[in-house]
Amino acid sequence: MFNLSDYDYPFDPSLIAQYPVSVRDQSGLLVLNRADSSIEHRRFYNVIEYLREGDILVLNNTKVVPCRLVGEKDGTGGRVELLLIKKHGDQIWESISNKKLRNGVKIKFSDKCCGEVIGVENSNYLVKFNYSSDGGMFLSDIGQMPVPPYIKRKSCEEDKERYQTVYAAEDGAIAAPTAGLHFTKELIGILNSRGVTTVYVTLHVGIGTFRPVKSENIELHKMEYEKVNIPEVVVKHILQAKNNGGRLIAVGTTTVRALEHAAISGILHPAMGDTGLFIYPGFKFNVVDAMITNFHLPKSTLLLLVMAFAGRENILNSYAEAVARKYRFYSYGDAMLII
Repeated sequence: MFNLSDYDYPFDPSLIAQYPVSVRDQSGLLVLNRADSSIEHRRFYNVIEYLREGDILVLNNTKVVPCRLVGEKDGTGGRVELLLIKKHGDQIWESISNKKLRNGVKIKFSDKCCGEVIGVENSNYLVKFNYSSDGGMFLSDIGQMPVPPYIKRKSCEEDKERYQTVYAAEDGAIAAPTAGLHFTKELIGILNSRGVTTVYVTLHVGIGTFRPVKSENIELHKMEYEKVNIPEVVVKHILQAKNNGGRLIAVGTTTVRALEHAAISGILHPAMGDTGLFIYPGFKFNVVDAMITNFHLPKSTLLLLVMAFAGRENILNSYAEAVARKYRFYSYGDAMLII
């Protein structure tokens, strides 16, 4: 089924979570068993009941950069929002703007920082920034967390902690790998004490993860490339666990894409570089046995991936039940475990 319209579902926008739950692992958890299409309703901390000794849990340790900037046009004072999506060189960033900008426009972000539009790249703006400190300090000083546009509020202080996993380590994402937001350090510790191994891969979540599918024939959609890193030591741990009968549980669609990119030949290998892997129904999974994920937008590449993994009807039935039971949706929402 390659028609985009086949990957839609009825949805109540009031279910979009605007804030995280007070405690990460208190989120709802819908458990879908692919073998018999059965559904259970639990809390996220109950995930420990479904993982067993010998399993290996793979998490994406990318770290969200505070890459949303708000400034004023020089001369007019018009408000401009930029989302920085890729660094192109010293003080130059490829950016998405909420307004149409022309070359030469200058934008003031603070008393110590301004930017100038110097060109266009991939239909986005190239902005050269004038600041004295390095890029990391610059964004830490004036950048905001890039919470998604369906969160209808301004980014707040709480987002600096909660729109980031507790194990985030590698700077580079413009959005959080949201399935990982439910984990606490204590929960990971309990899993480890029960014989579940945790390892980390990196896929820097970029604009490709969220670009809408615009062609009615989903096969024509092209993913934009994102940076991936799967070290050799991680591959060894995964292969050892699977050879001993353990299951690979991937946390998030980005982790699934990273792993299946590295196993596209049928055998898992270390990987470093770019991936533009687009997973949709009909895809053959070579390494992932189970996954944890959030609830995703209709007709999105993320929804197509989970349907490829669990089956279209299974996901549609699960989402219908989630809507009926008023689960919380999207980035700050509840989770699914697909086993």
